[in-house]
Amino acid sequence: MRMALCNEVVRELPFEKQCALAAGLGYRALEIAPFTLGEEPHRLDAATIARLRRTAESAGIAISGLHWLLVTPPGLSITSADAEVRARTVAVMERLVALCAELGGGYLVHGSPAQRMLEPGREAEGRAHARECLARAARAAERAGVTYCLEPLSPEETNFVNSIEEAVAIVREIGSPALKTMLDHRAACLAERETPAELLERWLHGGMIAHVHLNDRNKGAPGQGEDRFAPVLATLSRHAYAGTIGVEPFRYRPDGPTCAARAIGYLCGILETLR
Repeated sequence: MRMALCNEVVRELPFEKQCALAAGLGYRALEIAPFTLGEEPHRLDAATIARLRRTAESAGIAISGLHWLLVTPPGLSITSADAEVRARTVAVMERLVALCAELGGGYLVHGSPAQRMLEPGREAEGRAHARECLARAARAAERAGVTYCLEPLSPEETNFVNSIEEAVAIVREIGSPALKTMLDHRAACLAERETPAELLERWLHGGMIAHVHLNDRNKGAPGQGEDRFAPVLATLSRHAYAGTIGVEPFRYRPDGPTCAARAIGYLCGILETLR
């Protein structure tokens, strides 16, 4: 498994400095939030995409994938009753799938809680719309050779897909080999009855978990709160997890670079004790 830094943690830095910082701290990859690349990341031209990929390669770091997909452009939704909104959203999703592959990434994480809220009284309709949008993204992922991950999030963030079990049901219904789910540590702590380690123990062997985000339930980085991550890393190691672990805090204390450094030092320290 490899550690990736979610790049919005250091988004105030130019991209080349994000890459250099992450590589210098020991991360093997950057996981990119498309909104950090501009207001219309789905419309990046080929020259810009090639430059981003070269910049990462020159720093000795990979671009592992994309997450937080639908922040920009504004007004997107996979659950909207407005067919035009959904069509525009799917077009962005499909283009981001292609962008991920062009950058050398292998997965996309569909979190974007505000863009998947179910309208009260129209929940069933919204769920059906979301499944169709996700099925379209999955077909695009199949063509591009990447994996599209539906991310369960806590009820404080969204009212659509709050557990891995819910996500797995949608993944199985759609039935695409390119559509999976993943575990976000903070969301699991807030929404699930099982611990994150227990969830991994339950779901990893079935091939449904394709990615992991690590963060503390207090929104800080691993090691900056009360949550303990040794059980999670031990479970991943025992199952020979060969994917990427995205370090994704939402509160950067005292700042992004220091937060990123603290997180990888803490996690690598745990991994050393497991060897």
